[in-house]
Amino acid sequence: MPHPDIALPRLLAHRGLSAHAPENTLAAVRAAHDAGCDWVELDVQLLGDGTPVIWHDATVLRCSDGRGRLAELDLPAARRLDVGAWFGDAFRGERIATLAEMLALIAELGMGLNLELKVNRGRSAAALVESALPKALDALPPERLIVSSFDDDALACAREIAPPSRLALGVLFEGMTRDWRARCEAVSAFGVHADWRRLSRRGAAAVKAEGYALLCYTPNDPAAFANRWGWGVDAAISDDPTCYTGHLP
Repeated sequence: MPHPDIALPRLLAHRGLSAHAPENTLAAVRAAHDAGCDWVELDVQLLGDGTPVIWHDATVLRCSDGRGRLAELDLPAARRLDVGAWFGDAFRGERIATLAEMLALIAELGMGLNLELKVNRGRSAAALVESALPKALDALPPERLIVSSFDDDALACAREIAPPSRLALGVLFEGMTRDWRARCEAVSAFGVHADWRRLSRRGAAAVKAEGYALLCYTPNDPAAFANRWGWGVDAAISDDPTCYTGHLP
């Protein structure tokens, strides 16, 4: 089945330009844009009140001045968190971004988005998809949106909402399991998103032979990653795409 005509860049900024700004924030996306990145990869999940926000962890401990689980917060409580000071004083006062705010910024900047549906333990895949996906589909054209997940239920729910011609889905893998083809076929996937350290030449060749786009996360050493381009990798999702200057094939 046809997929959106996506012109994948060689590099996507992982959680925004997360080597230089606090991850998954509006500041990180602005930094990525300023650095010349055309696409960013971001995580979305729900607060306890059902608001979709851009966040990776199940808790707020690592990337804020607070404690507790994201599922226990409503939006006013989440807004009180400083999600920038942990990274550096220049980002003090940065607030958690709602999905709506992030989509508005990405649309304004004309960027592409790989939105990862982050289904942490005990959370509902269906609730996340039903809340987040329509907003993303409304905000961005098909050629500037990829939705990915490790969670098969989330991907299945997403495919029920939008056909392959409207929505490109990426199946995330830590390692290429024996059922990788079946997982991709089940949701009419656009691409495979693989851990670059666990991807083999043989696995890459199999993915490309089936016609899937091949994206790798999260290579931050251009020299160590260099041979993967020859394996047919289409794009790298890196914390610091700027380090690849002069190192792309």
